[in-house]
Amino acid sequence: MQVKGSFQLMKSLNRTVILNKIRTDGPISRADIAKETKLTPPTVSSIVKELLETELVIESAQGQSKGGRKPTMLIINAINFYIIGIDAGPAQLKSLLTDLNGTVIKERCSEIIKPTTNEKFLSLMKEEIESLMDVDKEKIIGIGVGMHGVVDVTNGTSLFAPNLQLRDIPIQQSLEKDFGISVRVENDARAIALGELWFGNGSNAENIVAVNLGRGIGAGMIINGELFHGEGFIAGEIGHMTIDIRGTKCSCGNYGCLQTLASGPAIAERAAKEISIGKESLLRDKVGHDLEKINGKMIYESALEGDSLSKEVLKEAGIYLGIGLTNLIHTINPTKIIIAGGVSQAGELLLNSVKDTIQNRAMTTSAKQTTVMTSKFGEHATSLGAISLILAELFSRTET
Repeated sequence: MQVKGSFQLMKSLNRTVILNKIRTDGPISRADIAKETKLTPPTVSSIVKELLETELVIESAQGQSKGGRKPTMLIINAINFYIIGIDAGPAQLKSLLTDLNGTVIKERCSEIIKPTTNEKFLSLMKEEIESLMDVDKEKIIGIGVGMHGVVDVTNGTSLFAPNLQLRDIPIQQSLEKDFGISVRVENDARAIALGELWFGNGSNAENIVAVNLGRGIGAGMIINGELFHGEGFIAGEIGHMTIDIRGTKCSCGNYGCLQTLASGPAIAERAAKEISIGKESLLRDKVGHDLEKINGKMIYESALEGDSLSKEVLKEAGIYLGIGLTNLIHTINPTKIIIAGGVSQAGELLLNSVKDTIQNRAMTTSAKQTTVMTSKFGEHATSLGAISLILAELFSRTET
């Protein structure tokens, strides 16, 4: 990276380069930082001195001598600083307190009572944050929020949360005012993508897509190592990709969206419909004949028990999802597609038909071989993604 601009900008950029070098390669000496970043030894020494004063960087054991005095090694003081990450989903608020390594220290989960308002939603979020702050508040460096729906990341505003029917929630402004801590807000699927890039299954790829498959379907796209937002922050709304023009009406107002065919509620609705017209299933007994109680978790569990209807419903959802992902492969051609969210916990029962569909429909041999996998973070995928929003700001991935 060519460093340009004012002295203050140079200092800031150089500081970030040094921080990231210590994060990725530590323990590392000052001399090796200078050598590998092409910064001068005096510049490195000056900035390291500042970082030591903040305690964000600490000195560890001495390294191997290369002919002179043993060098003092530097590491990130990861376990003594904290980040709060929030998964602001359509039904629950899940929150984590982690260290800078993403190690979970404390977690909470609260139901969102509907209908709600902007004020009630923000109040619940603040309660969650307060409950996690039983550590030294001076060492909490940021709060990240992965919010479902359309998010204006420039000012941290939720423009539209469709499942809550809320608009223009000033999340960043409100939280920063109350807590005096840096806050970053992002769409949940994009937060997942960033989390996968930083410390998940996408860490060795520059072009990945993370799909949040739950009550809705959204995608976060990393292109050339950077999050892609689109002109009006709606890039990745693949749940509203039309698959069947004569299909069911979607919450967005269109018909036959992917979300109406492969989301959690769509899968449950399909199973209930099949049972109502006479199909046999273990699900009928599990819900006491109240078909509205059927949910994705029950379908997955019944499939594991050998229930043929549950297997069929998951397979069909995988086919529709595979069609949507094939369209995505033909559009941006990612290296990896990582599937997270509640429905992803169906694992191979869903993934096999997704992969088969891509094999049958993708145009080229290379496209057919696109890696498709589930996230290793499970229910923490969005909240850990929210943690990465702060890490991405603290530690630039850009090198000199």
